[in-house]
Amino acid sequence: MSLEQDINSKKDLLEKALSNAKDIKDINSIKIEYLKKYVKSLYSELKSASVEEKKVLGKVINEFKNFAQAKIAEAEEKFKSQKAATKYDVSIFKDNIAFGSKHPLIKLYKKIEEVFVGMGFSVVQGPEIELDKYNFEKLNLPPHHPARDMQDTFYISAPNVLLRSHTSSVQIRTMEKMKPPVQIISPGTVYRVDDIDPQHTPMFYQVEGLMVAENISFANLKAVLIRFLKEVFGSETDVRFRPTYDPYTVASAAIGMSCTKCGKKGCRTCGGTGWITVLGSGMVHPNVLEGVGYDSKKYTGFAFGLGLNRLALAYYGLGEIRKLYENDISLWKQI
Repeated sequence: MSLEQDINSKKDLLEKALSNAKDIKDINSIKIEYLKKYVKSLYSELKSASVEEKKVLGKVINEFKNFAQAKIAEAEEKFKSQKAATKYDVSIFKDNIAFGSKHPLIKLYKKIEEVFVGMGFSVVQGPEIELDKYNFEKLNLPPHHPARDMQDTFYISAPNVLLRSHTSSVQIRTMEKMKPPVQIISPGTVYRVDDIDPQHTPMFYQVEGLMVAENISFANLKAVLIRFLKEVFGSETDVRFRPTYDPYTVASAAIGMSCTKCGKKGCRTCGGTGWITVLGSGMVHPNVLEGVGYDSKKYTGFAFGLGLNRLALAYYGLGEIRKLYENDISLWKQI
């Protein structure tokens, strides 16, 4: 049998071997057998041929090599596409799949949002990296004001660029863009230089609210926030208002509600008082209104703010804020 006849015979054997291949491993074995071992042996025989024979046989060998490469590549692609198509069987259904759920803070926030949207409030967002003038100065907190220490935060570029310590900055930005009436809540992440303990973390979530229009009074503030707490915690919840200090509101009130653990009997959660402070609030300071271009003699308003994390402690009956960050699935199932 001549070399040319042997090559043609190998072509038939190659096609038969490829048609019988069961997986990519078989293809690799065929590649070694025909492209490495057999072609190498052909080139070795070519060395002893005459010049005229080399011209003819060299062409035949190259044709076989190209033929083998094409056929093997075609077979490889076939197995790869089959593997990709059968990687996932979408017809299989497992009835023991564990589905995730919303984080407790998100669930509580959505309930809060629903209550305020139902009362006509809009939801607005703002930047977490904030300018000092929006976080402090336009809120009646000039650089020398001692109340800044209570909201000490992290500075990106001191003294003007920082991580916001409250979402009140969103209220200022909104009032600069809108004319009264304004009725908004501003949820989001805030930052303060607090040590981590059962009640504090350096990053937490806040929901603040603002209403500005003509003839807004403290009675409006009380009506909105009493309704909010009763809708979230139940109609049997008692609410009290106590005077407090805030540089950007006057008069200011700390709002407490009856302890969810003991019902005002006194326990460890409420410190024996029967009450839990959950909100800060007050009538917007005239300086704040004038600072955004509002006529403080024509318009009045109230603002309020709550720490979502701390409110979640009362809502879910948790002992400390850190549990909200521990990803304890067994706890999520309970609440």
